[in-house]
This record gives sequence, structure tokens and C-alpha cells, in this order.
Amino acid sequence: MKVTVLGFDLSNNATGRADLLARLLAPRYEVTVVGPRFGAELWRPSQGGEVAHRAVAAARRYPGFARSVPALVAQADGDVLVASKPRTSSYGIGLLARARRRRPLVLDIDDWEVGFFKRSDWWGRVGRALNVGNPNGLPWTWLMERLAGRADGLIVASRFLQRRFGGTLIPHVRDTEAWAPERYERQQMRAALGVDKDRVVMFLGTPRGHKGVDDLVAAMEMLPPGATLVIVGADPQGGAAHRWSRKRFVRMVGEIPFGDVPRYLVAADVVAVPQRDTSDTRGQVPAKLFDAMALGRPIVSTSVSMIPEILDGCGVVVPPGDVAALAAAVRGLLASPEHAAELGRRARERCRARYSFTAARADLFPLIDSVVSGGRR
Repeated sequence: MKVTVLGFDLSNNATGRADLLARLLAPRYEVTVVGPRFGAELWRPSQGGEVAHRAVAAARRYPGFARSVPALVAQADGDVLVASKPRTSSYGIGLLARARRRRPLVLDIDDWEVGFFKRSDWWGRVGRALNVGNPNGLPWTWLMERLAGRADGLIVASRFLQRRFGGTLIPHVRDTEAWAPERYERQQMRAALGVDKDRVVMFLGTPRGHKGVDDLVAAMEMLPPGATLVIVGADPQGGAAHRWSRKRFVRMVGEIPFGDVPRYLVAADVVAVPQRDTSDTRGQVPAKLFDAMALGRPIVSTSVSMIPEILDGCGVVVPPGDVAALAAAVRGLLASPEHAAELGRRARERCRARYSFTAARADLFPLIDSVVSGGRR
């Protein structure tokens, strides 16, 4: 049986969730990720990986985007369709493809998409509400969320989203068997990064404002000498990355292939996931939290969304935006390697039990079976 996973833009980091769904489904089905590519190339961490992609170069605005729709619908040729995100260029394409040839359509919601548009002031929201030329702008995204109930099955990535939309909870899980920390050379990567004698705090991911990297940099300034912050995944040409790189204690690494994530993370003494409390993050659970848990890294994060539940007893959680508390938490773990290592061990065990591929497939496969047999979940 063929499954088509529909991504909303295969040139940006939203491809990570579409690829995750593809990897989860791969043992049972022939899976391809299909979607528009609004940028110049496939999202770099997805390049050369195990997931098959079919990207359609597309314009970002109407009417140009409309000319890509027939090709996208034609590429959605699976016996089951799984749309990643309630966006016009993924779920909208899925609805059109299902209307063309009846087959089950599952919608996956891993972020509160409308929440991303709420972070501006009143006039900014008005402008976004009137932006009908962008197929993934606020008016069309609002409509796609309103149509979520039209899907034959629904997956959500956090309890906030489950309360809002219903559906089966499948967070950003990780392959804990493949990502066993003992498989990776910690000292080799530390030497490659030039931090073999330092205490390393690492942030790995796309460092957007709501992810709190500015808070983390400010917290690092409160630490004694000898601690280095390694930021992995930043655009080195970006303004924020340029600003951070001027700090003596910061090392910058650009985007890396997804398969290289474990090699970098095992080099960390502490992994920081300092989410801020904004409309962007209330429905979001950072995927990099599970990366670090799978690899047994000590984690400092913030009390946003499901993070306190996930890290209960196996990580350190501080109030969002509290730089002093963040600094104290990082300082405490760096000063107590035994305690940090114990938290890392507990985090990996928690990940294996609740947030592994095995745990996710126990919910995902029955959902696919149900929609294929004609039921609604």
C-alpha cells in the first residue's frame, strides 16, 4: 500500500515533521513525501536522507501558486494521504486529491498554525487577515483549521492541540534504538568543534525568536569562564547568528543533515531548549527535546506547553523568559556532572517508554488501519 505524506513547504523546517511521519510509516507502507518547494532547494537536513521526496517548484503567492496545484494533486497518488499541517499547500491539496479519487485523508497538526499569526500588534493582524494572496497566509490557514473535521483521521502533537482539535496524540518521537548514545563518538565531535576541554551547552534547531536563544545567550553571560555555547542549525548569514557569533563563548554551526544530529548532540554536557511563552509555542512541543532525550543528554527547558510533563523527573524546567533561572539551572548541571548524567539516563528511559518509534507506531498503525477500513478516528 502506498502512502503520500503532503508537506506544506519542502524547502523549510516544516519538512522535519513530514519526514518523521514518513519514517514512522515506512516499515508497513511505501511512503513518499510530496509538496511544493517555495525555496531554491529541498530543506538541507532532509537532503541525502532515507525519505523519498517529490517536490514541485511553486510560487509563494496566487495566482502563481494556483498553477502548481494540478501537479501537486497529481503527485498525491498514495492509497492513503497524510497531510502535515492544516495549510492550503498540504491539507488543501489533500482535500482536492481526495475529491478527485476517493481515498482516506489523515490530517497531522503539530503546531497551532493560526497562533503563529497572533504575535504581531493589532494593525499587523489586520494586515495578515487581508493577505489573501498568500496561499498559506492567515485567511487560508484559518479556513484549513476550520475544515480539520473533514479529515478521515486526525493526529496532533501536543495536549493543547488535542484539546483544541481532538485526535490521536503522537508527539515528535525519535528512533531510540538507532539513536543509542554509545554508538556515537563524543570526544571526536568535541575535538572537531574545538571544545574538547570546555563545558558545552548546546542549542540545536532553527533558532527563531520564540525559541529563546537570545535568553540562552544572556544566561551564558552569567556563567563563569570555561562554558561554551554551541548553536547548531543557525543560518550563518542571519542577523541574529552574526550577533551571537561575536560573543567569545559562542560557537556557530550551520544547518546539518538530520542523520548527523546524534553526532553533534552527544558532544553536549547540557542541552538547552529555552522556549518562550508566546502564541507560537503554546501548542508546540520542540522536536529537539526528544533528540536530546533519545541520546541521554541532560536537558534544561522551560514550563511551556507539555514540556513540564515530558521532563518530569528527568530534566530541569524553569519559567520561560527568566534568564537568571535559566543561568542557575545550567550552572547547576555543569557543576554536578553525576546529577546531570543521572537526569540524562532517566530522560532516555522516558523517551524509550513514551516517545519512541515503537510507542508512536502502537497508535499510528491502528489509526491508518481504521481509516483504510472506512472508519473515522
